[in-house]
Amino acid sequence: MITYPSTHGIFEQAIREMIEAVHTHGGLVYMDGANMNAQIGWTNPAFIGADVCHLNLHKSFASPHGGGGPGAGAVCCTEVLADCLPTEDKNRVSSALYGNANMALISWGYIAMMGAEGLRHATAAAILSANYMAKRLKEAYGIVYTGATGRVGHELILDCRQFHAIGITEADIAKRLMDYGYHAPTLSFPVHGTLMVEPTESESLAEIDRFCDVLLQIRQEIADIESGKADKEDNVLVNAPHPEYEVVADEWTHPYSRKQAAYPTDFVAQNKFWCPVGRVDNGFGDRNLVARF
Repeated sequence: MITYPSTHGIFEQAIREMIEAVHTHGGLVYMDGANMNAQIGWTNPAFIGADVCHLNLHKSFASPHGGGGPGAGAVCCTEVLADCLPTEDKNRVSSALYGNANMALISWGYIAMMGAEGLRHATAAAILSANYMAKRLKEAYGIVYTGATGRVGHELILDCRQFHAIGITEADIAKRLMDYGYHAPTLSFPVHGTLMVEPTESESLAEIDRFCDVLLQIRQEIADIESGKADKEDNVLVNAPHPEYEVVADEWTHPYSRKQAAYPTDFVAQNKFWCPVGRVDNGFGDRNLVARF
């Protein structure tokens, strides 16, 4: 099984040679369709030689998560696997032969309205957005993987392992992002100690710039810890996020200001999203699920 572009966010230049080697030895190749939004209109699974591929409707064709699961969508294959496809009388895995019809209709509408050129443009915009972000953030964080030309695909991996030496982790950065009104990108996958950002084609340049500005400001907050300007044990990163009930409390014992905690930039102050709770113990929560009503 392969993912293309790879889960590391780059187009493997030798992908066709790899697949040909598998075929030469009698094997078949399954392509994970998770990153099809970096292919549509420019290349396709058949071109690189994949034998079977599922198309995640929620990733590349506008349907929401749920309603059949993230993997709901079309499964395409070559003639060699045609007999393995489900029919009315064999290979059935569900009572609904063609999956969730409602989700398929959403994706059909998206494809019909976008058209071939619209879909091609969306793919180009997704790749351009990722490379623009990589250019802006490379010096501050470092990009873990790039292709032979120095570019990324549709996503980029920011290296946060360099901050472990001063007690700052990728989780601290993820939680600090909440103070700025952002849900963190993918944490510690596919590489431990990193953040993987996939801007897609749907974000405006203004929003991408704002997100980059936030990451650069967080990098400056880390630099303040490195230089000793900020306390290594009690700072805005290790205490993030800062909920409203903590910021407005009578007692404030941190060496940094309430304003720095809650309103680090003007645009945050104008559009503040308050986290309902402060920092939680991720590991404890994963191991001890307690439902409360």
